Amino acid sequence: MNSKTIPRTTNQLRYHRPKIRWNEARIPPLSQESKQCLRNLAAYRAPKQRMVYPRSRSAAVLVALFVGRQGDLYVLLSRRSSTLRTYAGDTSLPGGRVDPEDKSIEDTARREAFEEVGLPHDRNKVPLLCVLEPFLAAELIVTPVVVLILDNTLRPILNSDEVASLFSHPLASFLSSDPPFPSEPDTLEVPYHKSFDFKSGQAAQAFRMHQFLTGREAGGIKPVFGLTAAMLIRTATIGYAREPDFEVNLPHAPTTEERIAWALVYRKIFSEACEQEGIDLRIAKRISDAFEKREIYRQRNEQGHKGKQRSKL
Repeated sequence: MNSKTIPRTTNQLRYHRPKIRWNEARIPPLSQESKQCLRNLAAYRAPKQRMVYPRSRSAAVLVALFVGRQGDLYVLLSRRSSTLRTYAGDTSLPGGRVDPEDKSIEDTARREAFEEVGLPHDRNKVPLLCVLEPFLAAELIVTPVVVLILDNTLRPILNSDEVASLFSHPLASFLSSDPPFPSEPDTLEVPYHKSFDFKSGQAAQAFRMHQFLTGREAGGIKPVFGLTAAMLIRTATIGYAREPDFEVNLPHAPTTEERIAWALVYRKIFSEACEQEGIDLRIAKRISDAFEKREIYRQRNEQGHKGKQRSKL
């Protein structure tokens, strides 16, 4: 990750979408479900973003898919180095902050994946499928870039300063509460999927986090958690065109766009970045205010309904 001052640009969301050359692919035969998943991802276009995000607070991750021996889709995951200052040892996707030379979010994700695990920039061997809508992290706005590895002969080259190990997990398993692997004796009492609700004084920042076991916990691999889990749930939902068998979001929770809008306006680390880069926050303010008004109206209605229920008793 680069700490240089990042200049503002207007083309950060441009990306390159080459035609996938299936006849040149070195992958096992695809299952019908996997074929449809890839078609859905390749056809996906994220909604046009109404807000401009500060480059100094922007990042990208690469969701690198590949075809397993049975024709199913897997995603590459890494175990972060234990020597890193933040999120040491966590399970994550390759990625990092935007650098000055990056011309697009796709460039950022590919560069970080090359630096961390040696995934080549070759867009014929690793073509783009889609770019998802941004997600809000603690101090960054993170955009997932989904690609497909067409050459299964590629071998990772790990940057040991950042990545301790690399492994994979079935993409479809992020839509299920059932594990895709036999339960280990020491994980029998731990469910494959769990969720955690976070509520603060600000309704616009309420959200639900998810956790999935990897089946490698006995070897020190942590579960897929938080932002990484959220992005993989979204990727699988688009690809397999079905909702998970669990509730993804809190009832009445703000959308990701609403959470980002509130953060841009009211969280110092984001608002100062916007000010430094000359970003107009009027649209973000309108989005945030609209949610807060809707939430106030909903709470008043709920209180009125409860009052009527009590009066009947």
